[in-house]
Amino acid sequence: MRAVAALLGALLVLPGTALSAAPDCTQGLLERLGWRFASAAVAVPDVHGGPVCTREDLRQAHAQGDLRATLPRDWKPAERAEFMQRLLDDPASVCAYAMRVGEAARRAARALESNPGYRFSGLQLGWIGFGARGAQAQGWQRTRSLGRGYQPAASNSQALATFYTGKVRSECGVGRQVAQLATQRELHGDASFDTAFDHDELGIGTFLGLHDTDSILLGAHAGELFADGKAVRTSAMGRQAFMGAPGYITHALGRETLDDLNNQAENFIVVDVGAEAADALRRHGGFGWYDQRNRELWELSRQLPRRGVRFFERLLADQDPSLRASLTDDEAALVARMDGVLDDPFYRQFLIFVHPRGIKPIGFHVARLLDRNPRTPFTVELTVHNLHTTLYRRWQQAQLRHCAATGMPGSLTSDSGPGGDAVRGSSTQR
Repeated sequence: MRAVAALLGALLVLPGTALSAAPDCTQGLLERLGWRFASAAVAVPDVHGGPVCTREDLRQAHAQGDLRATLPRDWKPAERAEFMQRLLDDPASVCAYAMRVGEAARRAARALESNPGYRFSGLQLGWIGFGARGAQAQGWQRTRSLGRGYQPAASNSQALATFYTGKVRSECGVGRQVAQLATQRELHGDASFDTAFDHDELGIGTFLGLHDTDSILLGAHAGELFADGKAVRTSAMGRQAFMGAPGYITHALGRETLDDLNNQAENFIVVDVGAEAADALRRHGGFGWYDQRNRELWELSRQLPRRGVRFFERLLADQDPSLRASLTDDEAALVARMDGVLDDPFYRQFLIFVHPRGIKPIGFHVARLLDRNPRTPFTVELTVHNLHTTLYRRWQQAQLRHCAATGMPGSLTSDSGPGGDAVRGSSTQR
């Protein structure tokens, strides 16, 4: 099984084992992450990782002098190998990897939002609807009754490609799972994605059901999970620490206040965070401060009579000029206060992917939920994830195995990308 191979891979990257004795592979991987190495007549290494998670990209990190290490010229190979292995787990390395996760998350989200065949739940047989062709024909096999759980039937990458080009229906929770797995596909490239994960590690379905499986996201194979619901630690680390992270926007008051159960929550992954938004989050200590601003918006919205459908979405997100022209002076004053709240960089530059809305700033979702469930404010949470723990180690192992097999230090499994095309990541928020 591939899971056994992954376990063996984990053993191979431990210090003192066979693979760690090939420092060229480890150094090549570090150099692809952005590290620059030099040798000098020094007794101990001089390492400057820098606050990489606060940078926009590697170019900015290098311009600020990050990711530099000067090593003793007379080091023995074993000493160099041990140092390189330790450096893979340095916070600066994790943040450089997080930049790659961000690029992968943006590619995945753009592919998912560009598929008109991937739609929200409707009239369908089961929790996830694979249409007339059925799940098996589109690369998935059922693992739970009533369509509540599926896993890839053969090729992992082909199964995920169904959500890029096929006809599927699901609610936003499954959409988040698909986006998380698609991010891994983009990060690894198809060949590695097919071999680095077992089929049962890539299950999709109800969140509760995933806990009873080998899901790499939430099940037995998830490993060490990072919990930071209000993003206090993530905000302190910097913008890159958010990349690809899963979360949700949910109602603050009880279920009895809900008018639209389909919009009681919105599940998302983070695809980009602007510099000003990152500064604001760090300054305010995460999402808690913005939960209070969401309540302030909600209290102001309660004083405005709604006109037609999507009133607040058109008024606040679309800035509909005709709708704004119809406001009374008192209403315009209230809207000006709401505009002032939403002008915070967090609402404008914190970009999330939500199925089926695609990639939008979080302020759009806060505005539209004022229409869908006007009797409750909403709060924002990150959910537990293993992007920087288990999934980072899996990615490391895949790259080191690839190097050992090809004899090409510095080459990555994703260099060809899904479908064999060259990968060049770019941000959606600039």
